Amino acid sequence: MRTFDAAIIGSGIIGGSIAFELSRHGLSVVLLDRQEPGREASWAAGGMISPTPHLREDAQLAPFAKVSAALYPEFVSSVQNASGNTVGFRSDGAMELSLSSDAEEKRDQTIAYLARLGFETRALSGDDARRLEPEISPNVRAALLLPTEARVNPRELTEAVLQAAARHGAEILANAEVVAVSKSGGAVDGVTCVRPTELGELPKNAATDPVRAKYVVLAAGCFSAQITGAEIFAPVRPVRGQMVALAPRTQTLRHSLRSEFGYLVPWSDGRIVAGSTLEDVGFEKAVTPAGLSRILRAVGEMAPGLDGAPIVETWSGLRPDTPDHLPLLGPTELRGLIVATGHYRNGILLAPATARAVREWITSGRTSLPVEDFSPMRFTGQTHTAKC
Repeated sequence: MRTFDAAIIGSGIIGGSIAFELSRHGLSVVLLDRQEPGREASWAAGGMISPTPHLREDAQLAPFAKVSAALYPEFVSSVQNASGNTVGFRSDGAMELSLSSDAEEKRDQTIAYLARLGFETRALSGDDARRLEPEISPNVRAALLLPTEARVNPRELTEAVLQAAARHGAEILANAEVVAVSKSGGAVDGVTCVRPTELGELPKNAATDPVRAKYVVLAAGCFSAQITGAEIFAPVRPVRGQMVALAPRTQTLRHSLRSEFGYLVPWSDGRIVAGSTLEDVGFEKAVTPAGLSRILRAVGEMAPGLDGAPIVETWSGLRPDTPDHLPLLGPTELRGLIVATGHYRNGILLAPATARAVREWITSGRTSLPVEDFSPMRFTGQTHTAKC
């Protein structure tokens, strides 16, 4: 039986980035996933790297989001160098569009609010916005340019991160469902996992395989609450988001666009991805007429020139949400158990900073990043001190 420095549960962009960060700093890592790695929320994401709060209640996340966005160029460079793959990273900025009768007033209020949070912005009239992006609707009355925002192809990034981790020695196990965190005294000593039978189902008496590790990192997204022994620290639930990919004959957008109706993200493969819905439907992944109708209506509101673009793909994913919509990030009272889940709509954005924070906790027992509001102890009703 092999023993690792760290066992990571979940191999989406969060788990994969942590594996890459730890392995390139010399730690032995095993990454375990209940299915094919990278095929859950990360695969379904839009790819916006947007640290500016989309909603006022997101302000608590802004300092950490800003740090993570600043880490992205070096993160992407390291991943691409290690994997040999490109990930479609572009830092062309984004636009926030307003179509309401008081659009300019709302835009100026948003500028003042974002300035207080330390974000760079530029006010645009509707005509200014259309000069930069001719596809923008004539009904857009005002816009906000966010010049420091970026985007990435999330599928390419997740695949590259996993390859980069593997090339640094991380062991990646697919179809290895972790069912419990194993303990010895007041500390973790690994995980127990099961593998599917040839019939595709796990018998009730299925044997469990132990994986030994000094540290266990819970990064299982919306499935985190199903891990016995760690569930108290991970009150995570799935929130479905549906998506649509369009294939315009020419690449018609330079910026990501967003409004109260939805968002549009130009991907490196020439497609424009439109989203998204927020649906409380449990673990049901499906694309519905109502969801597609809502997204396509948003496309028409923001960029009616795309109405004739062919739909080339539709899909849905399950975001990991928490009771306060903030991540669960940090050590727990169970020594050696670190939680890194509940990133909700921000997994792609927060991956570099999350990976760095976890690596710092493991190597030095503390982190320099602004994560005080995200402790996984905040929902336990306990006052125990978290331990690394």
